[in-house]
Amino acid sequence: MTAAADGFVPVAKVSDLAPGEMKFVAVERERVVLANVDGAFYALKDMCGHRNAPLSRGRLDGCAIECPLHFARFDMRTGKLIDGPVSADVRCYQVRIENGSVLLKP
Repeated sequence: MTAAADGFVPVAKVSDLAPGEMKFVAVERERVVLANVDGAFYALKDMCGHRNAPLSRGRLDGCAIECPLHFARFDMRTGKLIDGPVSADVRCYQVRIENGSVLLKP
C-alpha cells in the first residue's frame, strides 16, 4: 500500500469492519489494531505494555479494548488506560476515511 503525500497509508476498506469489530493490520513493520466504534474508526498500537500482548486478540466492548492476558482496558479512541495492571497508555494513530478506505498515519 502506498502512502499519500501527507503520510497517511490505506489499511482497510470501511466495509471490512462493522461497528463493534476490530482487526490487526501491519503498517511499516508495526502491528496496529484497527476498530470500528459506533461507525468511527480508531487505531492503536497492537501491544499492551504489560507482557506485550496483542490487543487485537482481546475484546472490544464499546470504546474499551481489553488485553487478552491480564484484562487491562484502554480507551480505543485515545489509547488512555482505563484500568488494569499497567501504568502506560497505548500509542494512538490518526485515522481518516477517504473514498471508502480507512487510512492511518504511522
